[in-house]
Amino acid sequence: MGRDSGSGGRPGIRRPGSGSGSGGRPGFRRSGSDERPGFRRRDHSVAPWIRTRLRTAPGAAVAFALLVMATACLAAAFPRAVERYEDAGLRRAVVDATAPRTSLQVSAPQPGTYIPQSERESAVSPASMRKAYERVLNVVERPLAVDPAQSMYGVRNVNNLEAAETWLPMPSGLPAQMSLAAQSGLAEHSRMSAGRLPRAGDTVTAATREVEAAVTTETAKRLNIKVGSVIHVPGMQRDPLAVRITGIVAPRDPESAYWTTQPLLRTPSLIRPPTQGGEPETYWLGALLLPPDAAPVLLGTPGEPARYWLLTPDPAALTAHDLSRLGSAVASLESGPGLVKVRDSTDADTGVSTDLDEVLASYAQLRSGVRPLVSVAAFGTGAVAVVVLLMAGRLTADRRRTELALLRARGASLRGLTRRLVTETAVVALPAGALGLAGALLLVPYGRAPYAVGAALAVTLLACAALPLRALAAHRVVGVHGAREDLTSVRPSRRRTIAELTLLVLASAAVLALRSRGTSGTSDEALGSGASGDLGSSGDQLVAMAPVLIGVIAALVLVRLYPLPLRWLARPAGRMRGAIGHLSLARAGRTSVSTVLPLLALLTALTTAAFGGSVLAGVADARDRAAVLNLGADARVEAESALPATLPERVRSAPGVQEVTPLSIAYEAKPGAGVESVPLAGVDPEGYARLAARTGLGAFPAGELKASPAAPADGTSKPGADGSAKAPLPALASSAVADRYGTHPFSLRLSDGSDVTVRITLVRDLTPALPGTDFLIVDRAGLGTVAARPTTLLVTGDHVSGGALRKAVAAGTGADADPTARADVRLRSEERARYIDSPLQSGAERVYAAAVAAGSGYAVLALLLALVRAAPERAALLARLRTMGLTRSQGRRLLVLEALPQALLAAAGGILTGWAAVRLLAPGIDLTSIALATPGGAPPTGTAALHTDPASLFLPALTVLLLATGIAAGQAWWTGRRGSVRELRAGDSR
Repeated sequence: MGRDSGSGGRPGIRRPGSGSGSGGRPGFRRSGSDERPGFRRRDHSVAPWIRTRLRTAPGAAVAFALLVMATACLAAAFPRAVERYEDAGLRRAVVDATAPRTSLQVSAPQPGTYIPQSERESAVSPASMRKAYERVLNVVERPLAVDPAQSMYGVRNVNNLEAAETWLPMPSGLPAQMSLAAQSGLAEHSRMSAGRLPRAGDTVTAATREVEAAVTTETAKRLNIKVGSVIHVPGMQRDPLAVRITGIVAPRDPESAYWTTQPLLRTPSLIRPPTQGGEPETYWLGALLLPPDAAPVLLGTPGEPARYWLLTPDPAALTAHDLSRLGSAVASLESGPGLVKVRDSTDADTGVSTDLDEVLASYAQLRSGVRPLVSVAAFGTGAVAVVVLLMAGRLTADRRRTELALLRARGASLRGLTRRLVTETAVVALPAGALGLAGALLLVPYGRAPYAVGAALAVTLLACAALPLRALAAHRVVGVHGAREDLTSVRPSRRRTIAELTLLVLASAAVLALRSRGTSGTSDEALGSGASGDLGSSGDQLVAMAPVLIGVIAALVLVRLYPLPLRWLARPAGRMRGAIGHLSLARAGRTSVSTVLPLLALLTALTTAAFGGSVLAGVADARDRAAVLNLGADARVEAESALPATLPERVRSAPGVQEVTPLSIAYEAKPGAGVESVPLAGVDPEGYARLAARTGLGAFPAGELKASPAAPADGTSKPGADGSAKAPLPALASSAVADRYGTHPFSLRLSDGSDVTVRITLVRDLTPALPGTDFLIVDRAGLGTVAARPTTLLVTGDHVSGGALRKAVAAGTGADADPTARADVRLRSEERARYIDSPLQSGAERVYAAAVAAGSGYAVLALLLALVRAAPERAALLARLRTMGLTRSQGRRLLVLEALPQALLAAAGGILTGWAAVRLLAPGIDLTSIALATPGGAPPTGTAALHTDPASLFLPALTVLLLATGIAAGQAWWTGRRGSVRELRAGDSR
């Protein structure tokens, strides 16, 4: 009963060969059985393995998922952040360049006189101009996009026309001149201030005697034009043309491209024609805005009417990754296939002109200086992140070494084991990578998605492969017990030696390339064509990896040298009283060779942090230096005329002001009978010497600049009647001025007509009073009464308040009552802010700082991973030693001393490596592009060089040292509070 009817054996047991279709092996079914032929029961062993592993170590799985998610988020956010600030920098560059430079100005002469007059008038009619405008828009190639709302077309006269009305203002007796323009879109870009918009009425021809026009409010105000005024301009082979003003309009947006592309349409100009001696003459030039239907009337004037189409680029459609295509599109329109198409659409003599190509080239040059520096931080942080991911996989493999070795001993194949580990890791890594990518897309909502997806996918794949590859390498051969892998006992293999030599060669090549080429040694094509995530060619990537390679080489060298001091210290420590010192050194020497990865992460991060901190410190110092060079002090008060005598005392009483140095500056001092001028500044030697010493701009002894008592104070230092000369004033000069005039006395003619004789006694390259390479500094006591009156105040103080200073200056100069008496007040903080001119610079700084911070975080994480990995073993050690009489204080000292050699190694190595990296790479790195903006294309004030920043060297290293020892002390304290029973149980795996 209950037995198998076919066997007579134990119940529920099927004996071999007893199944249907006998003769088969147990557990296998033949194709002839009553099951479906050729099918085997599906193996469900993978899913239970994954569930079991996740339930066994949920904390490790969550920590691994957080690591992958954070790394994927940072990797995906980086290219989008770079693309965002690069695009913002390009758009700012185009906007700041103003519409007259960036607009595509398509112009064609008036229709030829050889064609019938009716056809000429039809060619300038609104319908013909509109058709030509639409055809020209179709010629513009992508990615160059035109903003239709700010683009316009019309007809204007090239030569200005004299107005016969005597009631128009004539400053020098010359009649005012007018420019007639029939431009589209006047109603959309203006609002009525008085009257109505002009209308053409009946059909307008070249012979029409009177037309209507409008003027802007500024034109009406300065030229005394009112609604109903009539202005006559000359006609050609006909009577003068009468233009009746029917309305006065105010621009809706005076700074829009519609009004700034041709500023004359909005604001009249006071023109000064060139003259041959005599008093200069001036006349007013204004614009009369005709309706587009009145354009044919311009053909009957001698003003040489021309047709034009002004195409304004849309800054919002410009992207930095299309920079090369943008340049090609502009070049095509200026002198390429695009120009041919434009001429086919308009006129055979049409021309296209723009400065947009120069704006794009200037931006490309700025980006070429910024991008390599950002790539250094990107490669550094990326290298540390890769090391941390690999270290996480290796530590997991080491923790599960016994488990994996047992599986191999029981018959698990390498392929099957690797497949299970990949599946187990992917279950955690793939969702974490997806969450990291989603977080990056939310944090940085701007930019192209493919680069972000690729970066997050690369991080996820690396995380999935780290543990299986390490297990595959460690368990190629079946073995339960392995040899010791102490750091002091394991000798490097030949493969490792070859790999280290290869890295040494790469690092040397990168350093040499960076020192010789610099960070911006890229071609124009590479600069313009790369995507935001593409940081240059392969050679440039090698240059950007130079700090990382230096850190890697230093880590490998230190790991090789690390056993030597342990061996040297072990013997003296063994002869000391007490076992703590000897035991801690023995424990430090028995550290597994897996410590190479934590040390590699720490040194790479410390090198990147030192390099990045030095870059940021160099940028800040360069901006401070440039601001001081421009102003000469913490604040500068300057006026075109002499300042009130009471103003220095009033400024000195302002909050935050410590000292005020008055200056008398004459920018047009003319040496001898020459025509060239040299800026001259009269100063008080004592106060000015203190200022020069404080700012570091050409310090000098005050006594060598004081005027001799024999020098006159009336400004008439001329030779006497008997040929004798008065004592010349000692002068401090720049090197260029000293080379031109030498040390012999020479006279200077000042703007007030007085003469002064000076002799150069001091030569300095820089001085606070005057920026530039040409200057002369003399004692104010030796100048005349008029020339010695101060025109500039240099203000020094720790916290100068801009509002309070401006208020004091306004009250002292009387600018509140008389605006013409105002003085210009500039602060060093405001001047410094001018150098952050482009979002490209500020964005690159933020990304650089974020990359350095992320690298430092990964370094701390690597240290924590290494210490947490060894925590169970240390807890067991303390428990065993406490049974032998070890006190709690001795346990804390033991763990701290055990962690101290590695922490000291990492800290000292990080300091030395960071210092070496900065010193080696500094000659090839120019920070001028990222530090000093050049608004309007002006050359930067000074240069910015890379130098070592002590805080960036020592603070991260000290943080690593304190963190390592603090964690060890904390672990000893926590272990002391717990019981020792669990750590002493036999059979537990640690």
